[in-house]
Amino acid sequence: MANIRESLSNIMEIDGAKGAALVDYQSGMTLGTAGGRDVDMELAGAANTEIVRTKKSVLDKLGLDDKIEEILISLEGEYHLIRVFHENENVFTYVMLDRDKANLGLARMDLQRIDEDLVLE
Repeated sequence: MANIRESLSNIMEIDGAKGAALVDYQSGMTLGTAGGRDVDMELAGAANTEIVRTKKSVLDKLGLDDKIEEILISLEGEYHLIRVFHENENVFTYVMLDRDKANLGLARMDLQRIDEDLVLE
């Protein structure tokens, strides 16, 4: 079991990880951040609440009885990966990955493992 700080630290050990945030999508409040250098990870995490809210709204409007697991945004130089927390669909992890250094498949597997170990207190 890992807390927020430990989970964010584990995310930053993923090859190519540039920054991470754990966010409550309903309030838009960032619960914790790591990395980011030139990027305000608190702002980036909070801003991605709109992506999660929009996708949830689309699922509802389409009448799909399913839950979001991940959302991937591919940029020329980065992957932006949103993973909804398996124990609480109101919380998600937002991760920026350097596209040249990251292995997307392995990063997704690592995030799943980190998600399963995370305990919110």
